[in-house]
Amino acid sequence: MTESNFTHRGATLAAGEISEQEWQVRRDLAACYRLCALRQWDDLIYTHISAAVPDEPGRFLINPFGYRFDEITASNLVKIDLQGNIIGGNGYRINVTGFAIHAAVHAARADAQCVMHLHNVNGIAVGAQEAGLLPLSQHALRFYEQIGYHAYEGLALSANEQERLVEKLGSHPAMLLRNHGTLTCGRTVAEAFVLMDTLDKACEIQIKAQSGGTRLVMPDAATCARTHLELIGDGSPEGALEWPALLRQLDQLSPAYKN
Repeated sequence: MTESNFTHRGATLAAGEISEQEWQVRRDLAACYRLCALRQWDDLIYTHISAAVPDEPGRFLINPFGYRFDEITASNLVKIDLQGNIIGGNGYRINVTGFAIHAAVHAARADAQCVMHLHNVNGIAVGAQEAGLLPLSQHALRFYEQIGYHAYEGLALSANEQERLVEKLGSHPAMLLRNHGTLTCGRTVAEAFVLMDTLDKACEIQIKAQSGGTRLVMPDAATCARTHLELIGDGSPEGALEWPALLRQLDQLSPAYKN
């Protein structure tokens, strides 16, 4: 990356300068980064998780570029707009080109309050398979006929490619970017994380099942469809029950995310 890929900030962010609602999203988003690090879903200093700022349309929070996921805190997250311009300042910089995927999804999906894009190994491996995610597990059935696929087009994400990506994502909660990574959209940070956790497990199960060298057993289409509906329940945001438990785990292992 060259210096032109970065946006800089100056000044200091204090918790008192932001709303209570924004501070809560900051803490949830920082927790999400730390939880990803614990699961080894990070990729050195690359990939991003973004979240919309409450009551500030068109503004988002994202990780400072150059920091590991296990270094992210509520206060060092950077506030930006859809063009990647930094709002305010706390001395950190961002990877503007890395935000391109997130910007496209946030702009197209009002429900996408949190967008996770990772290079987790299981997702890349399954995305590289022509058939994509197979209905081999209950985890996979969460995404039965509800996952998009975007063909790999290289490092640069042009405006035209952004349009194609958003079109392929549609209203789905998740996407496999072929030969590249994974993406989930959540109405909350918790939902985006729980969806990613489910997707990663589904992909890992698929890879292990395929490694057995025998014919795979899959439920029939009617069972898949019925189970999918049972899994999504009444359609409320997922993660509400899991998130407090995950935060308790994080409070024991890596409580500095709150700072």
